[in-house]
Amino acid sequence: MDDLVKWLGEQVDDDFEAARLVLGINLMVAYQRGKPVPRWVPSPEGDAGIWDTDGTPRVRFVWAKERDHIVRHDPARVLREIEAKREALAHFERIRQHTRQGDEAYVLAEGAVSKQIQIMATAYADRPGYREEWRP
Repeated sequence: MDDLVKWLGEQVDDDFEAARLVLGINLMVAYQRGKPVPRWVPSPEGDAGIWDTDGTPRVRFVWAKERDHIVRHDPARVLREIEAKREALAHFERIRQHTRQGDEAYVLAEGAVSKQIQIMATAYADRPGYREEWRP
């Protein structure tokens, strides 16, 4: 399980890096200070483009279905998902610490949360390093 947790953390870090590069340094600093970052929205001009909520054009031309998908997965949402995944991994590590310390009450919790970690990792199953033995 240690290998899976380490590998999954690396995948989450890769997602973070991709979102960071799209946002740029100024917006990442704002995000890390707890300030909201612009979301991606359909172009206010009514074309098939994508803009930031601060008025910066991001994508000029895209099919409507693709635009809707990109808008749903903008960097701000990706960063929120990364935070959630990192918190889930940290929660699992806290449970494992209790189990290692002999706290019987956490043994069943560790098994259940281990399964959740395996399930979460399947989203990255197409990436290098994923092992089929990790599949739930």
